[in-house]
Amino acid sequence: MGHSLGAHLEKQELLAELGEQSAEISLQCSEAAGFLAQIDQRIQSDAAHLARLQSKMEALSANQAESGVAALELRVTAQKAERIIAEGNDAAALSLDEVAGLIAHVTGLEVHLRNFLAVIEAVGGISDELGAIAHQTRMLGVNAAIEAARGGEATQGFAVVADEIRRLAAQAGESARSVREKLDQLDSNARGLMSGVEANIVRGREAGIHIDDMRTMMTEVSSLVTQFQQRSHAIAGCTEEAGEDVESLRAGLDEFSRSACESAVQVNHALGRLDELESTANTMLNRVAHGGVRTRNSKYIAMAEEGAEEVAALIGDALDSGHLTAEALFDTRYRKVPGSDPIQYLTDFVDFADLRLRALLDRRTALDPAVVGCCLVDMNGFLPTHISARSQPQRQGDRLWNLENARNRQIFMDGQTRRALDSDGDFFLFTYRQDLGEGRYRALRSVFVPLEFGGRRWGLYEVGYLI
Repeated sequence: MGHSLGAHLEKQELLAELGEQSAEISLQCSEAAGFLAQIDQRIQSDAAHLARLQSKMEALSANQAESGVAALELRVTAQKAERIIAEGNDAAALSLDEVAGLIAHVTGLEVHLRNFLAVIEAVGGISDELGAIAHQTRMLGVNAAIEAARGGEATQGFAVVADEIRRLAAQAGESARSVREKLDQLDSNARGLMSGVEANIVRGREAGIHIDDMRTMMTEVSSLVTQFQQRSHAIAGCTEEAGEDVESLRAGLDEFSRSACESAVQVNHALGRLDELESTANTMLNRVAHGGVRTRNSKYIAMAEEGAEEVAALIGDALDSGHLTAEALFDTRYRKVPGSDPIQYLTDFVDFADLRLRALLDRRTALDPAVVGCCLVDMNGFLPTHISARSQPQRQGDRLWNLENARNRQIFMDGQTRRALDSDGDFFLFTYRQDLGEGRYRALRSVFVPLEFGGRRWGLYEVGYLI
């Protein structure tokens, strides 16, 4: 009898130990899964960044290709420009030479005009001398006529000669005056032309200076075009090298992307295996808990069952008295609370839960210091209310604080909760890592007790406690 009792106790201890080891395995799986989930999240984030980088790389590659084409066009343009500038430079040089020759010709006109003016002055002097001779001849004719008159008839022939001399002298004088007038007019015109020529000579000399400047500028332009062509060759070479580098980088990014995708697949596969192992370990823990063996979880299982009975009784009385309708209790028309972050929702059951159930949850949470919270979870993971410490008003712009202190009216769903919602049984015991948001987790053990009203499954009553 004593041996049988001892064997029974030993068996119970082994079962309890098996349960705890299963829970430890489940926790380790959960922690490993959480770690892999973080890795997967980073991989997904890196993959998203990599995709954006690849997109930019593709754009850069396209731009690089366009730059290569532009560089080649630039080189061709530079060659054409050099040829055109060279031809233009030759044509401009010929034109400038012609202009310079024209200026030299205009400048030479000054010498010819000055010589012409000297000839006009010499001719004028001769004309003046002819005029003086005509004057003297006329005076001589007058004197001859006077002397002929004194001689009478004997000198009449001389008188005729004297008259003819006077007539010729008069004609010579008239011709001398006419020549003088024309010479004066010609001198005036020549001097006016001389003034214009002198002004043109001044402008010609200025043009000569500009022509020299143009020759210098043409030489500089030609030099710049030569440099431009050299630069265009250098740009084309650099662009070609850059294109090769860009193509190599793009190929490297593609290879890295394939590697990242393969890593993500492997991580997801590992997560799936860990989830299976965690589920198996929690199944063993739950079976041990249902085996009648007294463990440290028994107290919290009893607390969960008692809390679920109290919640069911309170809600049942409210349904019977009409203070709560079945439609409001099972309302799943989740309406977003504007401006909430993370998103909170309202249903027709929320007000009743806050008013009648929150105090019950606070009281039952305070029964044991290891209990971190008692709450209700509907079939979609919605928490209509929570303990007061986790039901504080959200702070605008403080998402991290809200995740910790405003967990009411939110939807949370993990694998273990989903299993408990979808499974039949009196209770479910699981070990898992509670997601606190922003990559933060906490190791917890939870007891889930199903809640039914009117033969219809509403959800779960949960007691979460620290291990």
